[in-house]
Amino acid sequence: QVQLVESGGGLVQPGGSLRLSCAASGIIFKLYVMGWYRQAPGKQRELVATITADSTTNYAGSVKGRFTISRDNAKNTVYLQMSSLKPEDTAVYYCNARLRVTNDWGQGTQVTVSS
Repeated sequence: QVQLVESGGGLVQPGGSLRLSCAASGIIFKLYVMGWYRQAPGKQRELVATITADSTTNYAGSVKGRFTISRDNAKNTVYLQMSSLKPEDTAVYYCNARLRVTNDWGQGTQVTVSS
């Protein structure tokens, strides 16, 4: 059974930083494309960043240069380092694991950027 458990969310002031973690179990982690998505109130879920099995990364334009996705295959964990946070980054952040036709999601972690 696939489990994706996010952690690291919270309240941060504009300009601050947070690091999200997603611990995966029940999958051969190193084979999967891992990603972070987010959903703000009243909006659709959107891509934030992905990282492939060979660590090729892709970012949404709105976070490029501010966020960094990385993975540790030894720990079955994917990270999202977020810097220079803005109020518009406020959302529930979801971890995603994708391999061919399988597509699994975590429960999400709230990130609130506010003074």
